[in-house]
Amino acid sequence: MRQRALFLRPVLILAALLSASVVVLRGVPSVAESARSIPPPIIDEPANPDATSEVAVLAGGCFWGVQGVFQHVGGVTSAVSGYAGGSADTAHYEMVSSHTTGHAEAVQVRFDPRRISYGRLLQIYFSVAHDPTELNRQGPDFGPQYRSAIFPVNAEQTHVAEAYINQLNRAHAFDAPVVTKIEPDQHFYPAEDYHQNFVTRNPNYPYVAINDLPKIESLKRLFPELYHATPILVAVAARD
Repeated sequence: MRQRALFLRPVLILAALLSASVVVLRGVPSVAESARSIPPPIIDEPANPDATSEVAVLAGGCFWGVQGVFQHVGGVTSAVSGYAGGSADTAHYEMVSSHTTGHAEAVQVRFDPRRISYGRLLQIYFSVAHDPTELNRQGPDFGPQYRSAIFPVNAEQTHVAEAYINQLNRAHAFDAPVVTKIEPDQHFYPAEDYHQNFVTRNPNYPYVAINDLPKIESLKRLFPELYHATPILVAVAARD
């Protein structure tokens, strides 16, 4: 299954390589340069000294890169690639890739709220993990499964996410409006094992080198106090 995964995106990899050449020729910012410093959220979850673990579910293009970013964030204890927004019976890569299941490629981020807040995770999500001004595409990937979406697990997360999107749009933090959708009350389903830790296991894979490793470098540059050099990896035994 891992070998199969390495050949699932051949056309997209070629498109990414061509896109990278165009970027250089036209002087358009690279993936790393497109990351930007944005203000932290004005409204965040209230501190709870008794809470030791919380979950955030975020979607922003191919889950390989989003997982790769959050595996390097201090305070994150787990980052699992998976699917959100659809049903359990169709939460499989081949079916999700058909664009018909309603899922998004998402990452379930488990974190210690005493060390990092939900709002701070959203700041990283918006600034380096993906481009929130693109809805159903990221880089060379097109389709609703690559949409920019937040899946809140409670009402407080919904409130924080809505307020932060409004804050960023009012401040014109990006060159275009943030189009990230907020989709509460959705289940998360872990992806197949061959998708877990993909960036760490395949740093020389062209898609990863072009699209994902620059995001981790941007994390290190923009959030040095949160950057963790050693990634928090997933134990791949949950699904085949």
